Order: sequence, then C-alpha cells, then structure tokens
Amino acid sequence: MIEIGHKAPEFCLPNQDNEEICLRDLRGTWVVLYFYPKDNTPGCTTEACDFTEALPDFTKLGATILGVSPDSVKRHQNFIAKKELKITLLSDEDKEVLQAYGVWQLKKNYGREYMGVVRSTYLIDPDGNVAAVWEKVRVKGHVEAVRQKLEEIRNL
Repeated sequence: MIEIGHKAPEFCLPNQDNEEICLRDLRGTWVVLYFYPKDNTPGCTTEACDFTEALPDFTKLGATILGVSPDSVKRHQNFIAKKELKITLLSDEDKEVLQAYGVWQLKKNYGREYMGVVRSTYLIDPDGNVAAVWEKVRVKGHVEAVRQKLEEIRNL
C-alpha cells in the first residue's frame, strides 16, 4: 500500500465508455480512488450505489470518484446500466494499477488461497499525493467516512 504523503502512482485506464482516464488529467482536483473486487456482487454493488448517492456531496467538495476493478469495460457498462450508477468505473484487466497501489493480494476464503482485489480506497490531493488510505474496507459506513475525511482535510 502507498503511504500518506507519497505520490500516487500514475495511471491511464479505460472507463465504462472506453475513454482513457489518466490521473495526470485530474490534477487540481481531489480524487477518491476506490478499488473493489467485482461488478454485480453484493458488497461491490452496495459500495458503488453508496458512492453514487453521495456523488453530489463529493462534487461540492471538488472531488472526482473513480472505482477500479479487473472487470472489463463491457461488464462496467452492464453494471452501471443495471444499477443506474452515476460514478466512473475504470477497467484494469491487466491488473497493473491494482498491483501499483498494492491492492492485488493473496486472499484466503474457506481455506482456499487465490489472488484478488483487497477492497481499498485512496484519497488523492490536487497535487497528486496520497492524503488518506483505507485498507481492507468494510462497506457499511465507508462512503460517509471518506466524505468526512475529505471535509476535514479540506478545512485544515
């Protein structure tokens, strides 16, 4: 995981419309970069819907919300249409960005080990530095915690 105060790793990934989104193009704004395992699963759906619901609050705070998973652009399109999401989802099928941010890790479930995304969120400041990190996120209350942290940091 990247530590607070360090530069956030640069990336360019396709969004749900297959348009390239690059971190460098978001300089000057706050970025909520959240990593999640898989579209259309219960926890990931709740998190995406919570971020969509809170989008106006984040927009007022000058923040862009980006969700990243190893799902394809097509899966993101289906997920957004099915759940009426308003946030931007990025596709990292090669898992390069997931690895750069340290969220592609060995996971254990029912005694089985496999590589997967550890649900995590990074708050990136307008200069491209990591301002806050949430590791091994529990979905319930997470979006509110991120919003509160952003408000707190902006008011310093």
